[in-house]
Amino acid sequence: MPDEEPSFHVHAERLSAAARTVWAKYDRSTDGWLPLWRHMADSGAVARLLWDRWLPPQVHRVIAECLPGGEEEARRLAIWLAATHDIGKATPAFACQVEPLAARMRDAGLDMPPARMQDRKQAPHALAGQVLLQQWLEERYCWPRRAPIQFAIMVGGHHGVPPAATDIHHLAMREHLLRTPDCAALWKRVQWEILDFCADACGVRGHLSHWHEVKLSQPAQVLLTALVIVADWIASNSDLFPYFPDAARQDERERVAAAWRGLNLPEPWRAREPTEEPARFFTSRFRLPPQARVRPVQARALEAARSMSSPGLMIIEAPMGEGKTEAALAVAEVFAARSGAGGCFVALPTMATGNAMFSRVLRWLRRLFTGRDGAHSVFLAHSKAVLNEEFTGLVRAGRRAVRGVDADGGAGEWRHREDLRRPSAELVAHQWLLGRKKGVLASFVVGTIDQLLFMGLKSRHLALRHLALAGKVVVIDEAHAYDAYMNSYLDRVLSWLGAYRVPVVVLSATLPAARRRELAAAYAGARPDDAALAHVAQAAGYPLITTVEPGGPVKTEPVAASGREVEVRLERLADDLIVLGDRLEAELAEGGCALVVRNTVDRVLETAAYLRKRFGSENVTVAHSRFLDLDRAAKDADLLRRFGPPGESAGRPAGPHIVVASQVAEQSLDIDFDLLVSDLCPVDLLLQRMGRLHRHERGAGQSERPPRLRTARCLITGADWSAAPPEPVPGSVRVYRRYALLRSAAVLEPYLSGTAETGHTVRLPHDISPLIQRAYGPDEVGPAEWQEAIAAAHREEDAHRESQRRNAAAFQIAPVGRPGSPLLGWVEAGVGDADDTRSGRAQVRDGRESLEVLVVQRRADGTLATVPWLGEGRGGLELPTETAPEPRLARIVSACALRLPHHFSYPETLARAIDELEALCIPAWQSAECHWLAGELILMLDENCRSRLAGYELHYTPDDGLEVIRVE
Repeated sequence: MPDEEPSFHVHAERLSAAARTVWAKYDRSTDGWLPLWRHMADSGAVARLLWDRWLPPQVHRVIAECLPGGEEEARRLAIWLAATHDIGKATPAFACQVEPLAARMRDAGLDMPPARMQDRKQAPHALAGQVLLQQWLEERYCWPRRAPIQFAIMVGGHHGVPPAATDIHHLAMREHLLRTPDCAALWKRVQWEILDFCADACGVRGHLSHWHEVKLSQPAQVLLTALVIVADWIASNSDLFPYFPDAARQDERERVAAAWRGLNLPEPWRAREPTEEPARFFTSRFRLPPQARVRPVQARALEAARSMSSPGLMIIEAPMGEGKTEAALAVAEVFAARSGAGGCFVALPTMATGNAMFSRVLRWLRRLFTGRDGAHSVFLAHSKAVLNEEFTGLVRAGRRAVRGVDADGGAGEWRHREDLRRPSAELVAHQWLLGRKKGVLASFVVGTIDQLLFMGLKSRHLALRHLALAGKVVVIDEAHAYDAYMNSYLDRVLSWLGAYRVPVVVLSATLPAARRRELAAAYAGARPDDAALAHVAQAAGYPLITTVEPGGPVKTEPVAASGREVEVRLERLADDLIVLGDRLEAELAEGGCALVVRNTVDRVLETAAYLRKRFGSENVTVAHSRFLDLDRAAKDADLLRRFGPPGESAGRPAGPHIVVASQVAEQSLDIDFDLLVSDLCPVDLLLQRMGRLHRHERGAGQSERPPRLRTARCLITGADWSAAPPEPVPGSVRVYRRYALLRSAAVLEPYLSGTAETGHTVRLPHDISPLIQRAYGPDEVGPAEWQEAIAAAHREEDAHRESQRRNAAAFQIAPVGRPGSPLLGWVEAGVGDADDTRSGRAQVRDGRESLEVLVVQRRADGTLATVPWLGEGRGGLELPTETAPEPRLARIVSACALRLPHHFSYPETLARAIDELEALCIPAWQSAECHWLAGELILMLDENCRSRLAGYELHYTPDDGLEVIRVE
């Protein structure tokens, strides 16, 4: 440790005997304890190492910009705040909790009540610490009364919730909690002595004389709070930082060095800007096949990133299959190199899309890093991550076991459990960075959009999520996939990301122009109706790239299409199963593969049952969201195996074969069909479904497809086409609402009637943007006789969206405040902990709460077993009920999760279902040791895979998933 670095042990020697008795940590099992001065020293030393070796430069910059001395001064401030964070423990309200340690303090003159103080909860040590630090700054350095709050709030918020003004007021009325009245002078002298010790050791006395003039931005306050939290968590780990008496024998330098070696946090990504020309770069980085060529939108995105004076927001709109993901990752490399980002976060709409993206990101990282790059931390952020084999493999690679820290300065470090030698370049799910609060702190994270939206939700330890994202490049995929409720959160998050100057890449194939403008405005910190952004909504061209530079220009640029076009002939089809069966029979007479997409699972099952009677069960496949997790994964793999890209799939049916699917076929799966039948849906989603039609070239001129199916055709059903306007089936209205469906029908009408310029033919990608902009634009569309019904649906939709926005605002954090405005009450009246659970996701998504169960089978003899059809030795395994299942069995049961459908989301039915399931609870499965199953609801199927729940009969099969029939 250089001489100019904080040196706590030198200054600690000058502490009085009374100050040295103040305690911070106590272990009842060993009677070990840690004095407050030592824990403060540990926390400050950890903060120094975090600043120097773990925080990316992008985070440094946000804090440094607030201080006249720049980064050096910001570094000292961060270390000092971490060191002072627990000063609130030097109070009778805290110290009275452990009598033997309180007695030592009494012997030194720091008197306090002999038992726990009745009202001590009014002075939690974080709040008490904030008040003491404010008082010290006012008294010692003559700071104006309100000036200290923006610094002290980091101490007050280090347990996850910054205090509110009322908290401070209530404590001010209870001075005895801070200092016992009979010896208040000594308490104060000790408190000031410890704060003086921190200021001297951190070398900030000279800065404190002018910091009262500094106005810390709210983003800087958030990041400093998060740094203090992380430093405290690490310094509180007794395996890394042993308690007294062992700690008393440790040299300060070796104590900290051994702990840091033990923690072994991977350093942040230090990106190097790619300098190759686009074709060479994309070919080498993404291992493109020899016949592939770089798409124009990929090349232009890379060039646009290089031409921006400062990394900011880039929106890439391009058709499905144009390589937007690769373009985003290439842009992320440029942005990270220029901004100092230390990692990348990729947000997806669903867990299925997240899993698919995780594999792609890992392939990118393995090509990005060499043997000289060392380890990099990765994380898959969704509630089913433990079921992802690639991720769990990385968890095993990152697993360590604490050996302890040798008090005499020997090695104390994390060891690989097999003690194997591994290459220096590696991707690991670092053990310390696992968990719902710390996981997103990893350098490279793929997760559901919820994980990003939680950044805008008032919740405990929100500062940690801000720290995690403030140091990364953020990529948001499928940006069109969110409703007004989620978009309200996304806009608030983008406004904070813009304030942090976090580079963001937004991807969409089907983005309405108005939404493009809203995204740009949110990031730029402008109003959506700002005249300077008018050209963003008016931009023509597709593909299209929009860039927003922080405090700089907003540009839009059309890009040439790749050249590959698909012409899709649209036709209406009556919503009748016999009509559907007749048409499919005619179209598939020479073989071929058809995809039928229904808007509800009930329609999927009804359709599949009918088509099996006509085509045979072996020629009909079902795919939807009502499958067990393991079955859903197997379904996806089977679809990719049979209907994936040429050269990557095997066993494509010669036909006829029909896949009947719900919306799970819209995205994430690279599958290709000869014919598409789709329920009427919003036009952007219909275009996504069309992206599964003739997705790949199969022979010259599609010659490998049956002759009748070499022309791409989409048959649109799910509506009464004889009505004016068409009447969508009720299930579609429930899912998508009437206005979006009517606008979709209106813009498709010229193609369906053959009156469009191209007749019945939609040209992809040429017609994608025009169709979307007309459907979501303000202009009247459709025949005159439709307008009254469309207008009524519009009024209903406006009211619904306004309700969504109001509901979303209830738990949203405030917009970024002015510099110097403290984070008082930042997450006041929040939701508590935000997590990726059923209730957690409901906080950032609009919709009724859904119910998830784990499915097992009760045999005729009463014993329980895993469901019998699971392969690889997982099916039909007997489950104990008197004890917790061993971990492998418990994990299999956990992988048999099933989300119950909308029937169980109505409040009365939901409550009844929970009561019935809880009555079947197996107590032995609820122990803390059985973390796979504890707290989960178990659905028991009988030997025929049936069950009754809340007035419904449930029947599950691995072919069709869950069928629900009302019986009461």
